[in-house]
Amino acid sequence: MRGIDELVNVEDPAWPELQGALRASSVPVHVLPGDPSESRRCLLQMQVTARSALGALALHTGGLLVDNGWLRVFGGGSGSVEGGRLPSLAQVNRFPTDFDPNWHPATGLVVGHDIVGGVFALNGGDPAAAGRPGAPGQMTYFAPDTLEWEAMEMGHSGWVSWLLSGRLETFYDGTRWPGWREEAEALAFEQGLSVYPFLWSEEAHADLAATSRRPVPMREVLGVAADFARQMGPSDPGFLGDL
Repeated sequence: MRGIDELVNVEDPAWPELQGALRASSVPVHVLPGDPSESRRCLLQMQVTARSALGALALHTGGLLVDNGWLRVFGGGSGSVEGGRLPSLAQVNRFPTDFDPNWHPATGLVVGHDIVGGVFALNGGDPAAAGRPGAPGQMTYFAPDTLEWEAMEMGHSGWVSWLLSGRLETFYDGTRWPGWREEAEALAFEQGLSVYPFLWSEEAHADLAATSRRPVPMREVLGVAADFARQMGPSDPGFLGDL
């Protein structure tokens, strides 16, 4: 076990370079202020250092709102700020209250949600046993338009760089509609969008602009996606994060 000082006080911390990437990105990104005690709780349980992008985000931010809030990247938790509360990595992944060296995320670490029920997660040591594609330590995405996990073939640091590169536009092609930015910006942090007909339906695939959307608790968006995945998808998607 490494203590918090060893995790925080490192040579070549990732935060200065990440700050530069955030400022230089053409993608709209809002960096939320963090909760120092919660940030350190995240870092200690994950046992990652501030040399990594994961550690830097946990230590120095309350999370990121990417692309006008379409995507929420979890960090050290924002506490109460304008727009509500963005939970921390510890809260989303149900970390124990006190450090437990024997505790690890059962199916992988949830690191981001998009507002329509997509989930970004970092694979654990045995993805196949957890029903996830890809290699250990790689990113995966639960897609609400297919109800399946997809391998992303990149680690967490590569994923953060990818988010800031502008390639989300292509990634979400067919999942966004005219006016999505305004709808995303209007949501509180605890909310997502319920889309009907559902994103996985033939009707939504044929004409996404004709769907109706309404703000609902993000917990509901994830719960509905998980229920349909269990009923209609290839398998139970497992843990999608706790909100």
